[in-house]
Amino acid sequence: METLYLSTRNNSLKLKASEAIVKGISDDGGLFVPDHFPKLDVPLEKLAEMDYRGVAYEVMKLFFTDFTEVELKYCINNAYDDKFDTEEIAPLSFVEDAYYMELFHGKTIAFKDMALSILPYLMTTSAKKNHISEKIIILTATSGDTGKAALAGFADVMGTGIVVFYPKGGVSRVQERQMVTQKGKNVKVVGIRGNFDDAQTGVKNIFGDKEYAAELKKHGFILSSANSINIGRLIPQVAYYVFAYTRLVKNGKILAGDPINFTVPTGNFGNILAGYYASKIGLPVNKLICASNENKVLFDFFNTGVYNKNREFILTSSPSMDILVSSNLERLIYEIVGNDSARCKDLMTALFGNGEYEVSAAEKALCSKFAAGYATEEQVSERIHEVYKETGYVLDTHTAVASSVYKEYRRNAADKTPTVIVSTASPFKFTRSVMEALEGKNETEDDFELIDRLSSMTGLEIPKAVEEIRNAEVLHNTVCEKDRMKEEVTSFLEKL
Repeated sequence: METLYLSTRNNSLKLKASEAIVKGISDDGGLFVPDHFPKLDVPLEKLAEMDYRGVAYEVMKLFFTDFTEVELKYCINNAYDDKFDTEEIAPLSFVEDAYYMELFHGKTIAFKDMALSILPYLMTTSAKKNHISEKIIILTATSGDTGKAALAGFADVMGTGIVVFYPKGGVSRVQERQMVTQKGKNVKVVGIRGNFDDAQTGVKNIFGDKEYAAELKKHGFILSSANSINIGRLIPQVAYYVFAYTRLVKNGKILAGDPINFTVPTGNFGNILAGYYASKIGLPVNKLICASNENKVLFDFFNTGVYNKNREFILTSSPSMDILVSSNLERLIYEIVGNDSARCKDLMTALFGNGEYEVSAAEKALCSKFAAGYATEEQVSERIHEVYKETGYVLDTHTAVASSVYKEYRRNAADKTPTVIVSTASPFKFTRSVMEALEGKNETEDDFELIDRLSSMTGLEIPKAVEEIRNAEVLHNTVCEKDRMKEEVTSFLEKL
């Protein structure tokens, strides 16, 4: 049965997967969701015998039904190649009482590599399938990790260009250097004077400008997205949840059919939503534990049913989660309101109007698969220190949020279900915060000196991605006001 895609704000619209991937976001501002959830058609025991590529194919074929087997395997095999620095692409490490799924072994040492390695192949294959002659321009807002992973994926890919906006001063130094040193004739990086939500809103406004889109089309360009608002970015993430489960089966830690939990550090809600989608296709998931930092808008939503972005924006040591408008939550909202796109649209209109919306008690009850917690900056630091002292394992700040939340959840819920904590970044990406946690003091050394000390202290090898940017030339130094983002896109396209 073919899987088609609807807009969360207009479910009379139906697109094939390749059409939704190229489009990125619906013309009405909604996000594309599958019209039904297909079920895994290969037993979990058989999936446990497959490598990552095999599992990824069995998951993605359910959602990308207008791709041929040859096309989809071409995308998968090119994405999941030797760019990963471990034999197993997403290894599990057992630490204390949970399994850490390490998703940071790709080119940019963050979990975004898992999906952004494949998106350029999905995008260009989709363009060919739909006879699109225009150059596809990727517009992306990033809170730190998506930007570099998208840049690395699309750099010098024929028929594409990419513009990444990030909050100037709102990402780690390593994250920023990874972006501003990116090579490629078709890439542009812009810092904005504002926060991630400003960048994300600006990108969405550009997508929603129909006159601008028409003008670009006349000049041979169409816009698409590499954020997890793009279904081509979200669905590949489903695969690693299934893969993690099947590794536990393969290693005899659980039996096929046993339930497990996932704890996910969460900002824009895409990563944990992929885990939810995994449960919808048949993965035995007991709880999805949504871990927030001090920008705890999701924690408050799951506890009260009220989503309210009218609050102080807090810069934390886990900057990829410093988000007050969690875009992918709209996909869950669409489902819990009974696939009522008119109601979903009204709620989103309220969010961007007065800054909040509320779901009913019955609708909130449909979120029972989710638990929620948050960690303060002090708790994050304590958790990094505690885990290293007790086990020698080094957490980055985002994974520490999840680890701290899971520790509290386990204490309060008395839930002994085997749990996978989704580890989203290398500690070398946030070395200053990690070293301050380990040594218990403010660090005054240069970031790269701290990187050397972290390696020396822990015995961890410095990732190639970090060494590459240590002395790399800065190629992008544009900074703009948040209301000048469209002008920066236009300027880039004039030179492309």
